[in-house]
Amino acid sequence: MPELSAKTQGFTDSVIRRMTRICMECDAVNLSQGFPDFDPPREILERLAEVSYEDFHQYSITWGAQNFRQALAEKQARFMGRAINPETDIVVTCGSTEAMMAAMMSVVNPGDKVIVFSPFYENYGADAILSGAKPIYVPLHPPEFGFDPDELEAAFRQRPKALILCNPSNPSGKVFTYEELEFIASLVEKYDAFVITDEVYEHIVFEPYKHTYFASLPGMWERTLSCSSLSKTYSITGWRLGYIIAPANIIDVAKKVHDFLTVGAAAPLQEAAVTGLRFGDDYYADLARKYTNKRNLFLKGLDELNIAHTVPQGAYYVLLDISEFGFESDLEFCELLARDVGVGAVPGSSFFREPVNHLIRLHFAKKDETLLAALSRLENMRAKIPCRK
Repeated sequence: MPELSAKTQGFTDSVIRRMTRICMECDAVNLSQGFPDFDPPREILERLAEVSYEDFHQYSITWGAQNFRQALAEKQARFMGRAINPETDIVVTCGSTEAMMAAMMSVVNPGDKVIVFSPFYENYGADAILSGAKPIYVPLHPPEFGFDPDELEAAFRQRPKALILCNPSNPSGKVFTYEELEFIASLVEKYDAFVITDEVYEHIVFEPYKHTYFASLPGMWERTLSCSSLSKTYSITGWRLGYIIAPANIIDVAKKVHDFLTVGAAAPLQEAAVTGLRFGDDYYADLARKYTNKRNLFLKGLDELNIAHTVPQGAYYVLLDISEFGFESDLEFCELLARDVGVGAVPGSSFFREPVNHLIRLHFAKKDETLLAALSRLENMRAKIPCRK
């Protein structure tokens, strides 16, 4: 038999999704895969019910339904601070996962290099490899997860085609400062590169931190492919509605890639989601307050249990330090945590290029009672998982 593709030889299945399956097997509280257990906004659900009896069951325009792109352009223009043409500057995708893949395939050629900050969401390195590119990993240093300017410029000296920027960042919760983004922009200009952003947590930012859209920086609109989705903002991760916003010449290419990858996003869901895109600013302020309260509740509980952890600036993830247990394998620890303690987490090693195995990721996009149940189970973690030091 002929050999299969060599591109995937270094891949495993998604560790995040694997931990969800383990949680289901042992009835653990799933704080591994980042999806809420509460309902989307009522207005969106009511519109979805109406749409099911209307004429939205066939293909929409391949790169996004007209009214969806119009509503999205108006909403993002408000937050990004620049005009966005819904006809030329947007392609709607099947989630931000496809948006990132389509963006990568739109700008890189086989043999190109792509900078990826570490820790990183597990798809980024795979996206680069599947596109025929070589990842260059640049560490973000805890506890604040800032980058070393010299290390970053050393990566740019290798002449990458693009840099991937997750902001706010998964899994670290890092929110890049304006000054950090300005420095990145200066290198992008100096070394003539693109930036592919993942901004799915754009509205989940904790005071005093503020999210800055990279495309809004001087001179960066022309070099930025802004990827995001509706998943986290409206609690509809299963709807798989994402998008790329970029200049028309880039979107022309992204439309072609998207068309041959998936044809188009689900037409009924686009129609229902228009309702959410037309929410006023108060919705996004309430969203930030809701997640601030969840963060505070969860971190307070961890502090009371004397469990060392990071303090996220944005997104809804926290990294727990499990050094005290002395495990060589954080994956084994997470499997025991799910099966014996009843809480699902993701091994940190799946996010780091560096040899990190003392961190695990949990998320707090859950009802308060779910978070309290998880904290109650974590109270017994030290009794149920013996230390191996």
